[in-house]
Amino acid sequence: MRADPTLVFARSEDSDEHGPPRRRFRPPRLPRRGLLALGIAVACTVIGLGSWWQSPAAEPAPALALVSTTAPAPELVVNVIGEVATPGLVTVTSGARVADAVRLAGGVKPGADLHDLNLARKLTDGEQIAVGIPPPAHGGAVPSKLNLNSATAAELDALPGVGPVTAQRIVDHRTRKGPFASVDQLREVEGIGDSKLATLADLVHT
Repeated sequence: MRADPTLVFARSEDSDEHGPPRRRFRPPRLPRRGLLALGIAVACTVIGLGSWWQSPAAEPAPALALVSTTAPAPELVVNVIGEVATPGLVTVTSGARVADAVRLAGGVKPGADLHDLNLARKLTDGEQIAVGIPPPAHGGAVPSKLNLNSATAAELDALPGVGPVTAQRIVDHRTRKGPFASVDQLREVEGIGDSKLATLADLVHT
């Protein structure tokens, strides 16, 4: 029988000189290449575990905000004059009709004649709507002189250089301080200076 290379016979120091030799176990020796491969494998495992342990946790992606692509409708400004409760400028959205502007001006006064007014017509920016009265002549002039003490705000608004705000100030002035005694008293109304008074002098009277 072939002897096991890992087992060697040696005499123990305390063994009998003539006694049988005792067997000692010696672990098998691995070749150098095997030890090198084992060391590399262990090192790779340690590095991989360290990288996994130190890697940051994945964070959820932030939710994207929803952006509305619907643009708001443009606004139109029109001037409503005549037989309405509150004549003046009103603001409507694009596509609105004459009826919408009249409603925003307080509605039609009782007994107003709407025969010549198309309530279904679509509005355009900057236009003037005459409710229950003849439309102003071209250029905003009026055919005859207006009485400052009896003209309505809508009639005064039709004068050149007089908008709905100034027209209402004229009416408010005569309501608070009484009838105008002369055309020159228009200077007391805010918004009317010498140049505007010169324009109105031939168009109004007291």
